[in-house]
Amino acid sequence: MYKPLADEIRPTSLDQVVGQQHILGSNGLLRRIVESGQIPNMIFYGPSGTGKTTVARIIAEQTQRSLRKLNATTAGIADIKRIIDELDTFLTPGGVLLYLDEIQYFNKKQQQSLLEFIEDGRITLIASTTENPYFYVFNAILSRSTVFEFKPVAAADVELAVARAVELLNARREQPLCLEEGVLTRIASACGGDVRKALNAVELLFSSAWDREQVSLEDALAITQRSAMRYDRDGDDHFDILSALMKSLRGSDPDAAMHYLARLLEAGDLLGACRRILCSASEDIGLAWPQAMPIVKACVDSALQLGLPEARLPLAEACLLLATAPKSNSAVMAIDAALADVRAGRSGPIPRELQNVHADGTGFEREQGYKYPHDFPGHWVRQQYLPDALKSAHYYEYGDNKTEQAAKAYWDRIKK
Repeated sequence: MYKPLADEIRPTSLDQVVGQQHILGSNGLLRRIVESGQIPNMIFYGPSGTGKTTVARIIAEQTQRSLRKLNATTAGIADIKRIIDELDTFLTPGGVLLYLDEIQYFNKKQQQSLLEFIEDGRITLIASTTENPYFYVFNAILSRSTVFEFKPVAAADVELAVARAVELLNARREQPLCLEEGVLTRIASACGGDVRKALNAVELLFSSAWDREQVSLEDALAITQRSAMRYDRDGDDHFDILSALMKSLRGSDPDAAMHYLARLLEAGDLLGACRRILCSASEDIGLAWPQAMPIVKACVDSALQLGLPEARLPLAEACLLLATAPKSNSAVMAIDAALADVRAGRSGPIPRELQNVHADGTGFEREQGYKYPHDFPGHWVRQQYLPDALKSAHYYEYGDNKTEQAAKAYWDRIKK
């Protein structure tokens, strides 16, 4: 029976696990917990291929508990009940260690069905998820668990696993395959920190070279050309890249902006890139250079009309324009401050002077009394515009850029 290479050389001890030194190193917290033998309820959070399942299996083998495994994408309440029915029987004399993969796919009722048993210790839960557990795991489970983050594995560590896989596959051949210089490095660096993806690439390269004596760098490049992409439009990676793009624009780093734009475009997420770029024009450049908005809008419209791959050109122009433009968030601060007052119920009646003129002469005790600014010098006259309850409110502060300071100087002169 066929067994995937990644499963065949799966580590059997913590020392064999590559990466995750921040929790599995000689003084790592998770290692110390495992070695103590007192295993708490845990949630392993991180991208695929970083060792979550492997570490859970190792923990299960080092405890006196019966291991049960469920995958939340296919399991349901009935599967949980079967495990619960085994508790306090000869099948599970020391309790159950439940490894629940992809816990984010369990709904609230399914997750809560485990509470009583993980609370009294009859079930020790080790759950894994590729999504942020603070968003996808319910608080009742989170409060009873310790979260450990698994990070993408560094290329140097992946190369160790790749070398081990090559050694194993060569041991099965009459004539070992030679690897052209750079093949190992290419596979390790192009997998995006996913060890499983790297091992799958090794397996495919060996399968395709069954009648050859060498694995070429050209073949390695072909099989890994898009491997480094980690992207799920409904997952954390999607929002992380979008966030990184906007923060790079705000931080005036054109190189970082190009990098994150490239990742979005390579994943085909044209709409997500356009929305963040448009938002940045108002949120981060704003009144420091108001002309940025129509220019960026034109670039976005062009990109949407062109489609990929040509859309990369106007979007690159827009990103470079925003990253190198002067910055002001005065508009953001002003509208957010005004919204805070409105949401807090601080409003009051609109001043009579500003009400709709159709009400004049219909029983009101006085005429509207609105002063038309254009009838006065400088097209301005002092009158109250805010409701009485907010007449002293102040939301907008001029930014310290040339454009807004010029506007401030003008109105200071007019209003004296």
